[in-house]
Amino acid sequence: MNLKETIDRELNRLAGGSGSTCVLSVDTTSGRLESEITALDSIGCAFQTFQLTTDRLADASIEHLQKLSEQLSQQLSYLLEPITPIEVDIDRCIVQMRSSPPAKDDDATSYYELNVCRGGDLSLRRYSKTPGQMRQNVPAQVTREVFSRLAADFDEVLN
Repeated sequence: MNLKETIDRELNRLAGGSGSTCVLSVDTTSGRLESEITALDSIGCAFQTFQLTTDRLADASIEHLQKLSEQLSQQLSYLLEPITPIEVDIDRCIVQMRSSPPAKDDDATSYYELNVCRGGDLSLRRYSKTPGQMRQNVPAQVTREVFSRLAADFDEVLN
C-alpha cells in the first residue's frame, strides 16, 4: 500500500470517530507523519499541525536544510500562498519558511509557517495575526488530496 492509500485509509477510519480533534499518525518511507486533525469530512480536513519526524536530519548541515527548504518551496506551489524561506538560524540549525506574500483581509493576516529542523522534523502550521494581538495557530483547511500530497512531498524531499 502506498502513502496516499495509507493516508486515505486512516482519514476514513478517523472520519468514523467521535467528530472531535484526532491525531493521524502513519509511517512513511522517511519517518513518521503526525497531524492533529480538527475537522474531517469526505472532501477535506482541517489540521492544527502537520509534522514529519525523521532521523534523516539528525546530522544535517544548514546547507542541506536550505536545499530541502528550496525543494519544498518549489513543490508546495498548490498551497493557498507561495511559501519561501525567510530565516536561517545557523545556531539552532533551522530554516523557517512562510507564505510570501501572506493572505490579508480587513481583520487579519494569515500565513503558513514551515520549519525544517536538524534533529529531525519538517513541521507545517497556519497562523493568523490580528493587529495588536499575538499570532494564533489556526486550522489549515485542505482537501484530502492536498493533505496526501503534502505528506508525499515531505516524504519525497527526505529520500
